[in-house]
Amino acid sequence: MRMLEGEKVTKYFGGLAAVSEVDFYVEKGEIFGLIGPNGAGKTTLFNLISGAFTPKSGVIKFKDKKISGLKPYKICRMGMARTFQEVKIFTNMPAIQNVALGALFGTPKSLSPAKATKEAGELLDFVGFSVPQDVPAGGLTLVNQKRVEVARALATKADMVLLDELMAGLTPTETAEAMELVTRIRDRGVTVFMIEHVMKAIMGVCDRIMVLHHGEKIADGTPQEIAASKKVIEVYLGE
Repeated sequence: MRMLEGEKVTKYFGGLAAVSEVDFYVEKGEIFGLIGPNGAGKTTLFNLISGAFTPKSGVIKFKDKKISGLKPYKICRMGMARTFQEVKIFTNMPAIQNVALGALFGTPKSLSPAKATKEAGELLDFVGFSVPQDVPAGGLTLVNQKRVEVARALATKADMVLLDELMAGLTPTETAEAMELVTRIRDRGVTVFMIEHVMKAIMGVCDRIMVLHHGEKIADGTPQEIAASKKVIEVYLGE
């Protein structure tokens, strides 16, 4: 079953096509990767999928329902959540309250603050949050801020999460832990669509990978097929 599907998705900024007629799909239960050089259109595509931008043309469907043009909160309440390339958390609030906000406002179901806080604590444990949960989020290390953001996305009861460069800026040990976390998220029944520049990570955890270059899809396939693609090597991976 296809969880997410895009057909001829296009977005212009001025006269520049940031995303140009991109077709894609993500199967339920899959870890699907998106790679490409800086400026290839990866985060723009995430913004189109999550409702931050509206496509100029093309259609995006989530669980067989058209979502292109919907507001982000409506898409979130349908079961899709995301993280951001630059972490977006409420820095003056404790980590646990950041996550509880996802449980309180990210789903159509009403929860009590106590229940939301309990779920938030469990999710922080799940993502490997490594300091007291009542610490203000602004004082956290980068890896723990990213863990807060992932936990907040999961708190919305998402069926699918979009992870935008989860491993950027992490140490090798933290990257290995993040790779394990992505697999454990999928094992919870959550489909994963991830942008990543850390090739070891993307090749190590993804079932399939799509490659963008100048807003156009130039390849998709298994990690092995992508690693062997002459076009992908030429424009992105290098020899």
